[in-house]
Amino acid sequence: MESVKEQPKRAKNTKKNLSVIDSKSKSGPAKEDLNARIAVSAYYKAQVRGFEPGYELADWLAAEAEQLQ
Repeated sequence: MESVKEQPKRAKNTKKNLSVIDSKSKSGPAKEDLNARIAVSAYYKAQVRGFEPGYELADWLAAEAEQLQ
C-alpha cells in the first residue's frame, strides 16, 4: 500500500491573517494629494497679488473651489 503524502497546510482565513483597510485609509492619500494641490494653487494666487497679508483664506477657498470643479 502506498503512503499518502500529506498536503501542505494552508493558512486559515482568520482575522489576524487578513489585512484590514478601513475607509479612512482608502481616502487618506487622495485627500493629502488634494490638499497639496490646493496649497500650491493658493500659493500661486498669493504670489500673483504680491503676498499681501490678509487674503490667505480667500486664496485657499478660491484654490479649493478650482480643484473641486
